[in-house]
Amino acid sequence: MIFVMLGTQNNSFHRLLEKIDELIKKRKITDEVVVQAGYTKYQSKNMKIFDFIPRDKIEEYQKKANFIITHGGVGSIISSLKLGKKVIAVPRMHEYHEHVNNHQTEIVELFQAKGYIIGIKSVDELEEAILKISIFNPEEYKLNNKKMIDIIDKFIEKA
Repeated sequence: MIFVMLGTQNNSFHRLLEKIDELIKKRKITDEVVVQAGYTKYQSKNMKIFDFIPRDKIEEYQKKANFIITHGGVGSIISSLKLGKKVIAVPRMHEYHEHVNNHQTEIVELFQAKGYIIGIKSVDELEEAILKISIFNPEEYKLNNKKMIDIIDKFIEKA
């Protein structure tokens, strides 16, 4: 099972679900796909889609998943890594009205640079990322609150 997490951002992230649906139709994805869609209103007979899921149920799906596909939200990425899951992260983009700015690009790039996730910049890279996920050996994520606070502080100062 693949668990897709779109977080609770109040903008749609149709691009990602459309690409996943396309890959299912092309049989590039054959696993069951369960989606926590938040405010993204998308219908598909190929995926089990929930708007909002209680935290404990999200963790159940994370634990069951072979891997996670998520937006570039820190919470979704870290909660998946803490459970030892392989993660593909796709940032929401301002130019598609998916977020107020492009900070998720920086988040995804940071986690990718550390070897924790497969980060992609475009949904068009998703098929290749899915092909790589089975051989991807992520670095073990170790919580370092001070380092994360420093990163967030630097980001806020830039904004």
